[in-house]
Amino acid sequence: MDQADFVHLVRMSEHASADNSRAYRRSVAVFAALGYAWVLGCLALAIGILMWVVPQLLQGRIRIALVWPLLGALGLLWVSLRALWVRFEEPTGVEVTALEAPELFEALERIRRKIKGPAIHKVTLNDEFNASIQQLPRFGLLGGAVNHLSIGLPLLMALDRPRFLAVLAHEYGHLRGDHGQFAAWIYRTRLSWMRLNHSLADDEGPVGAATQAFMRWYFPRFSAKTFALARQDEYEADRIAGKLLGRQVAAAALAEIEIRGAWLQANFWSQHWCAAAGNPLPVGPYRSMRRRLAEPPDAAFANDALRQALKRISSVDDTHPGLRDRMEALDAVPTVPDWSRGTALGLLGSDAKRWVSHFDKQWCRDNATQWKQHHAWLERVRVRIQTLGEATAQSNAVELVELARLKRHLDPRADVRALFELALERSPEHPAALRSLVSCLPNEDRDGKLALLHRLWDAGSSDRYWAARTALAELETPRLGMDHDAAAFKQWRKRLDRAQESEERAWEELSGTSFFSQIARHDLSSFELAELQSELARCAPLTRCWLVRKNLREHPQRRAYLVFFELPGLDDERRYHLCRTLERNLCLPGPAVALWAGESPTLQEIGRSAFEPVYTR
Repeated sequence: MDQADFVHLVRMSEHASADNSRAYRRSVAVFAALGYAWVLGCLALAIGILMWVVPQLLQGRIRIALVWPLLGALGLLWVSLRALWVRFEEPTGVEVTALEAPELFEALERIRRKIKGPAIHKVTLNDEFNASIQQLPRFGLLGGAVNHLSIGLPLLMALDRPRFLAVLAHEYGHLRGDHGQFAAWIYRTRLSWMRLNHSLADDEGPVGAATQAFMRWYFPRFSAKTFALARQDEYEADRIAGKLLGRQVAAAALAEIEIRGAWLQANFWSQHWCAAAGNPLPVGPYRSMRRRLAEPPDAAFANDALRQALKRISSVDDTHPGLRDRMEALDAVPTVPDWSRGTALGLLGSDAKRWVSHFDKQWCRDNATQWKQHHAWLERVRVRIQTLGEATAQSNAVELVELARLKRHLDPRADVRALFELALERSPEHPAALRSLVSCLPNEDRDGKLALLHRLWDAGSSDRYWAARTALAELETPRLGMDHDAAAFKQWRKRLDRAQESEERAWEELSGTSFFSQIARHDLSSFELAELQSELARCAPLTRCWLVRKNLREHPQRRAYLVFFELPGLDDERRYHLCRTLERNLCLPGPAVALWAGESPTLQEIGRSAFEPVYTR
């Protein structure tokens, strides 16, 4: 099934759910039962054939004509049993017990009683900026479920107790009584079919071919048909969180998570890896993260991060709705929240430092090789800085911008303003120098920032969207002693609308056209390629990466890229979120779309059309 057909089926399921929710749920139950009927029917057919063949063989009637039914029945029996008892790995992390964190378990019990949900069987603490409850089937398609709560230490450090409890209430809301039991059953069934679909992908022979044909027909239709139910369940979980903790608390938690998460990805992790310049052995990040998360994010960054989050539409790639839709469902105004006062670490007990130390040590163990590689890369950066620095008097704007950027690799707080100003003396409209100099000016120099953004706007269309976004974020941010400039805000608002139309056309070219049309080999220099490879080495699930340049008609001068990843061992939802993270944070000299090798595009298509890999683990 291609993407257009899948989207069409999703929209049909959403309309059916809106028109008659009960009838829609009945149809979902019937279609889910069809999958069970196929598995049980295959099992019954296999047993029937064996019951017919085996007695004849035992009686000595050994004929070649009986061998093929016997082999086929055994293959069918094996596939059926795999489907019924497909196993799932438990979430990773360190188990937390009620003795260690009594307040956490008391809070969970209060939430459980209020929503009439099932018990949590296991609570684990991990290093993700997230929290989730997973119902893992005990025995595949048949049998009960085990409820696992996974809590991310960074989330505990970022949110105060009420907002963190709102997150837990949302997750627990998926397991609520009444309709929640049906939604949870469908969720487990989706998970089972997804795992079964992946496990059967490499089966060969007639039985494997038959089961794969059924899965190719059934699984995408089941996913599309149940999509509306999964999306509704997210809204209902938000509603429960709002009811238990208050709508404003739940909404503030959603906004703060978006902004803090964007800050971690855009600022914190890149700055932490910079520490490899002066430390050949890895340094744990979580002690520093705890301190940094206690500080409010930069106001302009927060405004822009929230605007970008609100702009993302609810798509069929993820059952979670977009932030704007979730805010509207909570009847809350989407604004930058007052930041959390304190953290929720107290829920883990009195010895929170022990957990921070544990995950610091674990991170150092897990990233020792990548850290050493990055340290070696930064040594090369140091040499390159020395080479460029010796020729500053003769350097052009491109070389000066590169020198400044490399200095920031070694020290994120390095004062490189003079290099960007010198680059603009030698090339007054150099876009990268204008962009970079904006971030070097102090917050109180709003006029200077806007003047640079005006020059960047006038320089050409390729950077106009960024210029308008940055100007609006600055104008929306209250500054001590500065009045709101309504005229400038209106001007940049109109500019953003114009630039956004062009940006959307360019993005449609980049992401919406055929993957392998309008492409060429990547144009990275050897130094840029080495920088990219250093970043890819830090992505543990990645085994191979391909990079191609996409030639855009909307912005012919823009360097834009498609990046293809081979990510074995992950389900599609985790691959999707990892690709979005890499898309935002890879150090490429232009926008990129990240895709993984799966059903579309396949690994074979990538290997055939995307030239040679730029990285292999």
